[in-house]
Amino acid sequence: MTAVAAVVAALVHVLIFVLESVRWRLERTWRVFGIASQEDAETTQPLAYNQGFYNLFLAVGALAGVVLMLLGGVTAAAIGLGFVVLSTGSMLAAALVLILGNARLARPAAIQGLPPLIALLGLLVLV
Repeated sequence: MTAVAAVVAALVHVLIFVLESVRWRLERTWRVFGIASQEDAETTQPLAYNQGFYNLFLAVGALAGVVLMLLGGVTAAAIGLGFVVLSTGSMLAAALVLILGNARLARPAAIQGLPPLIALLGLLVLV
C-alpha cells in the first residue's frame, strides 16, 4: 500500500510539473490554476516553471525511495524509506499550505495531498 500510494503521489507531482513547467502558457492549463489572462500567465510563467521543478524533484525522491525500498538490501531499504518519508511528507505539507492559504483550493489540495497521506499512514502500519 505504501509503495503504491507513493508512486501515485509521484505521478501526480510529475503531472503538476508538466502543467507548470511545460504547458503553463496554454490557456487550458493556466485556467486550471485560476490565472485570469494570457498576460497573467506570461507574467507568472517563471514562478510556475520553478515551482514545477520542485514538484518534479519531490516525485523523483519518492520514486527513488520506492525503488530502494523494494529492490535494495536492508541498508538500501532504510535509505529508501527515508526518501519516501521526506518526499511524501513534503508533498503533504505543501497540500496543507495550499488549503490553509485558500480554502477554495480544497480539491486541488486533496488531489495533491491524499496519496502522500496514504503512503505515510501505510508506513505507520509497517513500523
